[in-house]
Formats: sequence, C-alpha cells, structure tokens
Amino acid sequence: MLFSSPEFIFFFLPGVFGMYLLLVRWAGSAFSGAFLAAASLFFYAWWKPIYLPLILISIGVNYALTRCILLHEQRSQAMRKRGLWIGVAFNLGLLGYFKYAWFAVETAALVVGSDFRIERVVLPLAISFFTFQQIAFLVDAWKGEVRQLRFSSYVLFVSFFPQLIAGPIVHHREMMPQFESAQRTRWPGWLNLETGVRIFLIGLAKKLILADSLAVYADAGWSDPGSLQFAGAWATTLCYTFQLYFDFSGYSDMALGAARFFGIHLPINFNSPYKARNLQDFWARWHMTLSRWLRDYLYIPLGGNRRGRLLTYRNLFLTFLLGGIWHGAGWTFVLWGCLHGVGCIVHRIWSGYGKSLPLPFAWALTFVYVHVGWVFFRAPTMADARTMLASLCGANGFEAFPAQRAWVADLMQLQWVNPTASHLEQAGLLTSGVLVWLILCFALAVGCRNGVESTLKQPLRRPVVQAWAYALLALACILFSIRAEQSPFLYFNF
Repeated sequence: MLFSSPEFIFFFLPGVFGMYLLLVRWAGSAFSGAFLAAASLFFYAWWKPIYLPLILISIGVNYALTRCILLHEQRSQAMRKRGLWIGVAFNLGLLGYFKYAWFAVETAALVVGSDFRIERVVLPLAISFFTFQQIAFLVDAWKGEVRQLRFSSYVLFVSFFPQLIAGPIVHHREMMPQFESAQRTRWPGWLNLETGVRIFLIGLAKKLILADSLAVYADAGWSDPGSLQFAGAWATTLCYTFQLYFDFSGYSDMALGAARFFGIHLPINFNSPYKARNLQDFWARWHMTLSRWLRDYLYIPLGGNRRGRLLTYRNLFLTFLLGGIWHGAGWTFVLWGCLHGVGCIVHRIWSGYGKSLPLPFAWALTFVYVHVGWVFFRAPTMADARTMLASLCGANGFEAFPAQRAWVADLMQLQWVNPTASHLEQAGLLTSGVLVWLILCFALAVGCRNGVESTLKQPLRRPVVQAWAYALLALACILFSIRAEQSPFLYFNF
C-alpha cells in the first residue's frame, strides 16, 4: 500500500487513526497498542499476504531471543552471548537467503563454469529494514540497554507502519518510551496533527510532482543508454540523481507525518544531502538513520578510528562495502559501496594533511562524485553502467540542442508536465521538460532550506495564507496523481 495511493490517504490512515483514538480513550493502552500493531501487519500484508508469516516468524524468534538475553542478565553471560549470536545469525541467514542466495549461486556458477542455477525469489518487502532494526535491538539488549519488554510493544516497534517499509531505521530507546507515552495520552494534540499534515503533504508533493515526473525522463534514457550522446546521458543521470533523492526523501517525510497522527516523533532521515561539501558530510545528511546504524553496529565494533590510520581506512572501506551490499545483491552495488569507501578514505587522508578546497569547488566535486556513483546504483548490470559512463564522457558524440522554436512549442503544449514515451521518442530526451525539472529540482535540493526541519521548528505564522498554500499544494498533488499509474517508491527494492 503506497503512502501516495488513495487507499492509504483516504481510507487506511484516517480509519486507523480514528479507531486508535477510540481505543485509547475507552479501552486503554494495551488494546490501542495491539490494534496499532495489527493494523501495521495488515498494512504489510496488503502487498503480498504470503510474506506475512515471514515477518511474524522473525518477530517471534527475535522476541524470544531477546527475552533469553534479558532473563540471563544476572545469571550467565555465556547464555546471553549465545542468544545474541544465534539472533544475529538467524537474521542474517534470513536476509541472506531471500536477498543474496540467488546472487551467490550465480557468482559461484560463473567462477567454476557450472550451469547450476536456482530460481530467483521475490524479495520480501522491508526485509532489509526490519532485519537491521532487530539486530540493533538484540545488541542493545546484550549491552544491558533494554530493561523490560512487552510483546505488544516489541511487535509495534518492528511493524509500526509509517517506518516499516523503508525506514527510518529506529532504535528502541527513541521509540519504546514514545509508544508507552502515546498510548497513555488520549489525544495526540493539535500541534502534532497540524505538523503531521504539513510534513505528509510536503513528502507527497516530492513524490508525485517531482520524483515521478523525473522518472519519465530517467527511465526513457536508461532504457537504451547506448543510444545517448553526451548531453542526453547527463540529462538522464541527473534526472535519476534528483528522482532518487525526492522519492526517498518524500517517503521519509510522509513517514514522519503519518507517525505524528499518533503522537510519535520519528527521526529525520535527510538533511539536504546535495549541499554536502565532502563525502563524510554527505553521509551525515543522506539516509541518516542507516549511516547511524552502520557507524554504531559495524564501524565502531570493527575498531572505528582507535587503532591507527591503516585500520581506520580498512574499517571505513568495509563499512561502505557492506553498506553497498545491503542495498542490493549485485556487482553494481558492490562497486557503488567501494566507490564511497575509497572516496571517504581519500577525504580523510586529505583532511589529515590539513588541506582544504575552496567551498564551491569542494561542493561541485562532491556532487559530481555522488552523481557518478548513482550510475552504478541505477544500472541493471555492469555492462549498462559502463555504457552509460562512456556516454557521459561523449563516446557516442555530442548532439545539437533543439531549436529554440521547438522548445517554446514544447512549453506551450505542456509536454514538460506530462511527457509521453512517443513524445520523447520524437523529440529526444533534450526537450524543454527535462531542463525545467532539473532547474527546479536543483534549486529546491541545493538552493533552498530544508523544508521538513523548517516545518518542525516553526508553527504556522500566517495560518490563513499558509493554509491556502497547502491546499493548493494538495490540489497539485491530486492533479499529478491522476495523470498516470502510481509508481512504487524506489527504496522498496532494497
């Protein structure tokens, strides 16, 4: 069930919210929490009910192992450690089978020259996210940071529908107290509702108006990267660069907004990452909760920066390598992770010598490096990635730009708002539409303040004027939503 779908906006979210309020007021926190968990599992099963037992088994096993760790806190450290390792192995085994088994078998068959193959299974929705979240919970329980645990609260922690499918990846210490508090409070408050509606609407606009519009151009170019010349290749890859950002940022904003309806404050996942001036700064702004998880549960346990420079570089590289593999089972994701690992090592070496670049040049270098890295992130195969990189370098030539008269006609026909495949085939990728969208998205992502942070920090200053502005934004979202079939969020694939 997409956050941007009419089923979610007009039926699921208001229905669950209304029933939750009734239960909190008349039945108590236990019933309201159980209902919210059940609604979240229904939300998960909407896509493929066959995978509902998978998440239930995962929740049951992890809860049992966490209880084992807590029960043996004062008795047997060996039992606690054994419970931790069994839990980590179970979670990674589950993730490995569904996400990486096919890739591992294909790679092994290629190396040994065998014809042996296995059927590729459909990746269960959100398995990467709820696996990481439960591993973190097990580790925190082993560290003694989890003191008490109710089954209903744990189920809700894992399955809470605003952040279940694509994050943010949350810690128990920032969610469990909120669940307990929200279920004791009979009304989330008008401020939470007003903030939730505004953030949800901002995210919806990012998805429907910006990301889905850019997707038309990005998909058109990536359908045949070998046919693209220099400017067309840059237009295609830039469209994907901004599509990915506004798609995932939009999802995260909508998750924050939906959670506010229940009085829950989810952590911010994006902080204008395309304003970053180095790769370390980029990862402090992009998918912030994943960066936090990789730092706390991988980089620091590997030794962090405590054992000298060479081991620090190794730890950085391994962290980004595994971060790339987490995103997908394929050599393109492996290479994407390696690129960011090497880039962060080079930045650390450069900074260690006290060197710095002029800020505009540092920003441009970081943006181009991240942009080229997204080529591997988007490419279906390594061959497609090589082809697109060659096109970016002008290997297929340098096309002439369309005549100004053609661009004016294009604008008058509004082809930049609702381009079609036939139109792109006739006019080519370099139409007025792609330039309009790229200029708009560049201005929003690089030149404007972070909209969600501004919304969280500032109440409505001019309620009437801003209410009309949000109403017009909602109308624009409706118009864009009916122009074409709803497209899934990109991070659903990961």
